[in-house]
Amino acid sequence: MLTKQPDQPASALSELYKTDFHAWTRRAAELVRQHKLDALNLEDLAEELDSMGAKERRELMSRLDVLISHLLKWAFQPERRTNSWDGTIREQRRQIARAIKLSPSLKPFLPEALTDVYPDAVERAVFETGLPEHLFPQDCPYSLDEILDRTFYPGEP
Repeated sequence: MLTKQPDQPASALSELYKTDFHAWTRRAAELVRQHKLDALNLEDLAEELDSMGAKERRELMSRLDVLISHLLKWAFQPERRTNSWDGTIREQRRQIARAIKLSPSLKPFLPEALTDVYPDAVERAVFETGLPEHLFPQDCPYSLDEILDRTFYPGEP
């Protein structure tokens, strides 16, 4: 718990937001719990709430990128399949499922995320396999259902 501080005007709290984010989060949370909303800069608070949602979307995209790149590697280099690749595929699927369970509103974002991350996943697969980019499909060859299905592992192309 924070030590008791005198009520700060919203402008002082806004300055804290710019200079010590961690201290700002703790103080702002304390003020919300005390129902002292007039002491908050609501614009700073709204910005952070938006940022939290964006962070969840970025994490989902990052996990989808890694998952798809490993599915591509699995399909395009079957002779190099390893337990490590399988472990990464399983972990990314688990974490994506967990994120959607905790925040179901992320699920409708998945098609857009797939479109956005697929080129990055190909770039990652090219780098990690050494295969030329033209060997990989221009559009994702897997449906979202396949990508997220714990039993789906693509065969040879």
